Amino acid sequence: MRIDRKQVFIDNDGQSIFFWGARQTGKSTLLKKLFPNALLFDLLLSDVYKRLLTNPEYLRETILAQDKKLVIIDEIQRIPILLNEVHWLIVNHNIQFILSGSSPRKITRSGENLLGGRALKYSLFPLTSTEIPNFDLERALNNGLLPRHYLSENPKRMLASYIGNYLQDEIVAEAKIRNVDIFARFLNAAAFSQSEIVNFTSIATDCGVSATTIKEYFQILEDTLLGYFIPVFQKKPKRRVIKAPKFYFFDLGIVNSLLNRGKIEKGSELFGHALESFIFQELIAHRHYSGLEYKISYWRTASQIEVDFILGDHEVSIEVKSSNLISSKHLSGLKAFSEEYEVKKSIIICNEPIARIMNDILILPWKDFLENLWNGEIIY
Repeated sequence: MRIDRKQVFIDNDGQSIFFWGARQTGKSTLLKKLFPNALLFDLLLSDVYKRLLTNPEYLRETILAQDKKLVIIDEIQRIPILLNEVHWLIVNHNIQFILSGSSPRKITRSGENLLGGRALKYSLFPLTSTEIPNFDLERALNNGLLPRHYLSENPKRMLASYIGNYLQDEIVAEAKIRNVDIFARFLNAAAFSQSEIVNFTSIATDCGVSATTIKEYFQILEDTLLGYFIPVFQKKPKRRVIKAPKFYFFDLGIVNSLLNRGKIEKGSELFGHALESFIFQELIAHRHYSGLEYKISYWRTASQIEVDFILGDHEVSIEVKSSNLISSKHLSGLKAFSEEYEVKKSIIICNEPIARIMNDILILPWKDFLENLWNGEIIY
């Protein structure tokens, strides 16, 4: 069975849900489509926001006056105190809530009521390849996979607006960052770190702040679902491994815009880096939508032997190569890892036209890998 973003609403057994996702991933659109008859409170509407901010009890009074068992509160992070009313309604009236928002940071750091474990946590990511008819890889690598951006014939202005209005304004305000110019420089430096091992000291020097501040900025990106660190895999290593994490933004289009990249075309050096980032986006979405929540890490030794992704407890090792013809030189990282750990599957994702096996390593065209991943055949 194919896995998709709607699965959680089928399998949640009527429980309430925290539903998180960065701006423009499609949360509101999806909820309105799936639950057109739910009672909706949209906190982006100024009149609704003002009324509930000054009178939180209005939420309880309105819900009790309606014959509704499902309530959606959109952008719940704007008024965290509403969670006290939500908690009471769940316990005393068995109301089901879907509490959506673009960032859990404000709620988790405010010490507000987190419903005592009565709500599942679910995230929405940019589109995945399996959700797009006639999926176009080059469009995805250039535009990113936020729905409006992917569909646009010229997304540059949209991407610039997203960065200006959301990353540099809303995130700055939410995290109470005092120096906007430094944070803007940090975003560019973080984009240069995409899919790379992060050197906090080097970035701090470039931005003119302390390494501690840079670590805090990266934490803000993680807290607001705009980026992810993946750790190094180091379970009883025989070889000495690099211990610093790698970083990925949540969407490749944002990276392209921050770096003012030209068009990414097949065969270019940028294509290989972009393909790796795209595969990461697919993996992190699949990990969550499938409910498996497997670990994603990477492996790199002090002698520079590397594997891009390790899934689970060394169950699957993956290298991403943009080459049209894989040769023995491309296998060194996967072979070294399999010498150190027992691996169920070693895979190279590439641009070859047809799957084959070479020295017990599965060489998969990227289309085949994605088909197998979303059909539950890579990790389970």
